[in-house]
Amino acid sequence: MIEHHVRVHPSADRLPREDQLAWKLASVATATEELDAESVAMAVNRVIDNASVAIASLQRRPVAVARAQATAHRGGTAGACTAGASVFGSRARVSPEWAAWANGTAVRELDFHDTYLAADYSHPGDNIPPLLAVAQHTGRTGADLLRAIITAYEIHVALVKGICLHEHRIDHVAHLSAATAGGLGALLRLPTETVYQAVQQAVHTTTATRQSRKGEISSWKAYAPAFAGKAAIEAVDRAMRGETAPSPIYEGEDGFLAWMLDGPDSDYTVLLPEPGEARRAILDTYTKEHSAEYQAQAIIDLARRLREKTGPLERVRSVVLHTSHHTHHVIGSGANDPQKYDPTASRETLDHSVPYIFTVALEDGTWHHERSYAPERARRPETVELWRKITTVEDPRWTRRYHDPDPERRAFGGRAVITLEDGSVIEDELALADAHPAGARPFGRPAYARKFRTLAEGVVTPDAQDRFLAAAEHLAELGSPDLDGLFPAVDTDAVAAHDARLPKGLF
Repeated sequence: MIEHHVRVHPSADRLPREDQLAWKLASVATATEELDAESVAMAVNRVIDNASVAIASLQRRPVAVARAQATAHRGGTAGACTAGASVFGSRARVSPEWAAWANGTAVRELDFHDTYLAADYSHPGDNIPPLLAVAQHTGRTGADLLRAIITAYEIHVALVKGICLHEHRIDHVAHLSAATAGGLGALLRLPTETVYQAVQQAVHTTTATRQSRKGEISSWKAYAPAFAGKAAIEAVDRAMRGETAPSPIYEGEDGFLAWMLDGPDSDYTVLLPEPGEARRAILDTYTKEHSAEYQAQAIIDLARRLREKTGPLERVRSVVLHTSHHTHHVIGSGANDPQKYDPTASRETLDHSVPYIFTVALEDGTWHHERSYAPERARRPETVELWRKITTVEDPRWTRRYHDPDPERRAFGGRAVITLEDGSVIEDELALADAHPAGARPFGRPAYARKFRTLAEGVVTPDAQDRFLAAAEHLAELGSPDLDGLFPAVDTDAVAAHDARLPKGLF
């Protein structure tokens, strides 16, 4: 890997393009290295994973709204190719940026796909919807799409390792948009100059605060990455037409680092692959077994394990979860958000409340993407009583492990200390979710297929499930028309009837 040092430069420096981070990212995107076989296999897993959670969310309101907006922007024909891209739950082909919007929302809605946590955090699977949309629209092959996905993950992981956005309360989709622009450059084999301009435009237009993930969390949590993907497609389109961008977007004296992050004294190091080095960053990422914030994955597994030791839960006097700074301050009681203890809170808020999640997992011994968040489930009196006995504290040991550069020591779990009414104490800890690559039951291809079949049950027929899995597993060999097979067939008439009940907007 090559270390790229990123700091603020005054305009008078006239920092050469070749020394700018955006150019370095564009250079990674436009390299022509052979694809690593393990990375290809993992990219296929994530295509399956995205479709799984998209199908499960088809009738959720934010997804239906995004789909209705998208299907008002139909694709036409361009030359011999049918332009436009597919939308989960619809027969329509629409303009690719709108397909990215609808599909990105469907993928993100349940908070149930992949994650990468380092200096910042991310859901790199959010790159796939815009890449797939443009691949369909432009007649690219499955091999082209795989190259794009692996490139986007490489850029995304590098940015998340090197530059923390959260400490400045900047939403993590700023890194996503840069990665998607890079992935599109790889997909279309664009010149480095074009990708450089697109990366800068994308970052400039998708920088937002983290209020979208604070307090009463709204449906925008699902829309935010879809917006970043849509913006990246539009940035690439403009750059291909010769339009330029604010430069240097990262290092400029009025740029991203100077005013959004560490200020004039910013000094970051981003590790990028050398020419010819295999792109394997996707292998550092991991998916979710449970539909909740990633830091809650190990906590759910820990609660299920502790359930055997606690006995009747009315005996519990208090529960303290000792965990990392991030878990305590973002999804724990350290966030100081009363909404995290509110039984009438939105689903988006509850999936960012580790006290709620631990409570339900301890009571039920399982986790479900719908039933565990149902309003009647959250409002059970015994649940509310136990929920309000649970707090989190930051433990320096877990914070160190969260940020440990060594993947063998890095951990995202915590320790639970349960005090019973008689004063006895039950303790246990879990460092990694069972589904993590280093966990008790690492996810492999059979687990991804099983997750798809579970979430598709009742929505996709068994035969259609088989056809989708066959298409995904042979992605490297698919021609352009075959990319349609990455959208599992559903009863689109039933979906349309559901969507027809929505309020109308502008489109």
